Amino acid sequence: MTTKQLRIGGMYCAACSANLERVLNRREGILSATVNIATEMASVQYDEAVIGMEGITQAVENAGFEVVADETPEETEKRKSGHSHSLRVRLVVAMAFAVPLFIIAMGPMIFPVPIDLMAHSKGYALLQFFLCLPVLGAGYQFYTVGYSQLLRRTPNMDSLVAIGTTAAFVSSVYGMVRVLGGDAHAVHSLYFESASMIIALVLLGKTMEDRSKGRTGESIKRLMALSPKTALVERDGAEREIPLEQVKVGDILLVKPGAKVPTDGVVLSGGSSVDESMLTGESMPVDKAPGDKVTGATINQGGFLRVRADRIGRDTALAQIIKLVEDAQGSKAPIARLADKVAGVFVPVVMAIAAVAALLWLLAGKEAGFALQVFISVLVIACPCALGLATPTAIMVGTGKGAQNGVLFKDAQALETASHVTTVIFDKTGTITQGKPRVTDLLPTEGVEQSQLLRLAASCERASEHPLGQAIVTAAVEGELPLAEVEGFASVTGKGVMGRVEGKEVKVGSAAYLGLSKTQEADRLAAAGKTPMLVTVDGAYAGVIAVADVVKEDSKAAIRALEEMGVRTAMITGDNQKTAGAIAREVGLSTVFAEVLPQDKARYVKELMDKGEKVAMVGDGINDAPALTQADVGIAIGSGTDVAIEAADVVLVKSSIQDVVTALKLGRATIRNVKQNLFWAFCYNTLGIPVAAGLLYLFGGPLLDPMLGAAAMSLSSVSVVTNALRLNAFDPNK
Repeated sequence: MTTKQLRIGGMYCAACSANLERVLNRREGILSATVNIATEMASVQYDEAVIGMEGITQAVENAGFEVVADETPEETEKRKSGHSHSLRVRLVVAMAFAVPLFIIAMGPMIFPVPIDLMAHSKGYALLQFFLCLPVLGAGYQFYTVGYSQLLRRTPNMDSLVAIGTTAAFVSSVYGMVRVLGGDAHAVHSLYFESASMIIALVLLGKTMEDRSKGRTGESIKRLMALSPKTALVERDGAEREIPLEQVKVGDILLVKPGAKVPTDGVVLSGGSSVDESMLTGESMPVDKAPGDKVTGATINQGGFLRVRADRIGRDTALAQIIKLVEDAQGSKAPIARLADKVAGVFVPVVMAIAAVAALLWLLAGKEAGFALQVFISVLVIACPCALGLATPTAIMVGTGKGAQNGVLFKDAQALETASHVTTVIFDKTGTITQGKPRVTDLLPTEGVEQSQLLRLAASCERASEHPLGQAIVTAAVEGELPLAEVEGFASVTGKGVMGRVEGKEVKVGSAAYLGLSKTQEADRLAAAGKTPMLVTVDGAYAGVIAVADVVKEDSKAAIRALEEMGVRTAMITGDNQKTAGAIAREVGLSTVFAEVLPQDKARYVKELMDKGEKVAMVGDGINDAPALTQADVGIAIGSGTDVAIEAADVVLVKSSIQDVVTALKLGRATIRNVKQNLFWAFCYNTLGIPVAAGLLYLFGGPLLDPMLGAAAMSLSSVSVVTNALRLNAFDPNK
């Protein structure tokens, strides 16, 4: 099976995307297809042995749309700008003629006119006719698209507008012919202003909607704008400034203070602080030295750096983030399925309702003009655009906001599921803890200084490759203690090491290895989940050094925040019960699954899911991948292994579990926004259609004017997109 993302041209409403989705899913060889109106993208999973890209393209074209060729971001932006400009020009033309027409047609009903219209009825009718023609021309797309989709038996919103305005125009032309034939009173049967104002108001709504939708993609635009356009490279011993696309893997990049790092690479020489906030959302700059990795588009704040380019183009971290966000924005959340189903059948149903309502009023004895007004009003007020935009616009803003905060959702389903999570299970090592053992306690015996104890032990351990020994060496180096050479080094696996340091025999390890009985300090440290390492010098007990995997600074705050949100928290680890319990008590976890084999982690996750819990699993290692896949939502720490990141649904770029809170909060905020949009969209159509059909008139109220219906329809779409844009104000700290 192959999955392709296709850019689709010619979609103008929710019914368009629903119709195309239905056509694609019916084709043999296509396993699944989802079409997103907000991003104008289709995701198609298909069997290459049955159908190829030519067949898929043909299916799209047969449905009345087109597959847009691969575009660069600049080409996409140019195309969208051209469409927006065309829309604005057509709106100006429509308004320039529709407003005067409206004043001429409706003015005599509001204020006295010095001209006898009956005496000049022919000129009055012809003036309205010629003012209406440019407006219909400005709305040509409603007719070309609307009627072509109607002929394909897949009517859309344009079909509703086309039929409604055509009915008004044809009826008006018939009235004009009667006027020209001498029936002056037929001027009261002219509806040119209704057809014109409907076109003008729908174009106004589309222009406002287009502008608002453009703002929903601001996060992608900002990410794309981060990359520098040029790079300073070292070639043939000279500095050369070249376009970024010409940078090759292995090139030596020169990054001056204040400049952006051109692409992902490794520092060869120099030192500086780099602002990585564009990638992580973290405002504090990160120190970089030779051997450290740097990311393209981050800003070099201080010194001069020589960087070797390791990844370019689509392989860079920024490009992958943009791809991830685009894929997420183009996907569909499960909550959107109901709206899609409704939109897919909505237009034909509305056309039937409009026809039946008009017929019933005729049978009730009303004149043809009354029935025509009802017919047109039902058609134009019932556009399902608001319904189709309700979900994708909120998803676009939500996933973009997540990227700005260092939380990458791989698809819309992950965003929705995150809103329902009731239990979060954390892996311990590298997730709650730093994943690297560190010295936590130095307890020398009487007469021995802490620095002396640490220096001797580190000098002995420097020849060891054991992680606990390396933690002691790291502590000594960080404390700027001078280490001595070790002679006669020996290591006993699982017990300890020994060697001669400055003529003294130094041993570091367990009490049994050193020939000592356990001390109270060692027992207390072990009870706290730490590993005590005893030290002897020339056979005399010198003290104990405790090493442990230290809890991350923000772990406790994150777990407390989750509990306050009503989310249960748990930890799963292969460590012994004593160590796991100590970590759990330190960070405030109530549930601990200890001594769990890697292959059994997924089973513990499934057991909780079987109890009705919506489970999020947070991990960073290869051994977490099965559990991440099993969980309702798999959340990978960004600094973790590629396998874990690939298996997860959400990636935390900053590698901070505080962002688990951000992910769940953003999921809740986005889905709450979607539900608000769907409620108002359903509510609008449910109430609008009966009113347009004459329900209020039946009980003595007014009859809805088609122009008001067009205005209300346009504003409903704009209100949905505007509500989605409120997510831009999302703050994870509130």
